[in-house]
Amino acid sequence: MSAHGHVDLGHTVAGWTGTALAVLGSAAAGLGICLSWAPGLWLGLGLVLVAGLVTWLLHLAGWGKPSGPRPAADWDWRVRDATARTGHQNCLGCRAGGRAAAAPRPRSVELSPAADGGA
Repeated sequence: MSAHGHVDLGHTVAGWTGTALAVLGSAAAGLGICLSWAPGLWLGLGLVLVAGLVTWLLHLAGWGKPSGPRPAADWDWRVRDATARTGHQNCLGCRAGGRAAAAPRPRSVELSPAADGGA
């Protein structure tokens, strides 16, 4: 058992790829700053933006994971998410890609006609 208990930490192809690209972009931008080389700074920052786009596209292609717990059989980072085609509920990335709508919010208090100004 790990120090984090028996949980899925979300290690996915999308997560690993995006993180690797973002680290490379950050390192390139930092090197550009240290060397006072403006094109290196902009190239690095561009790579960080590409990392976000690649991560989002991989998530939409099923190489990410939905929010919340997953079955233990799906914890391996090489397991593709079969529900990605329809989108994940309450997932900003899926909603931005036109895949899923937000879950309806429960109404905590029903308004009576007198409470909302009705007759």
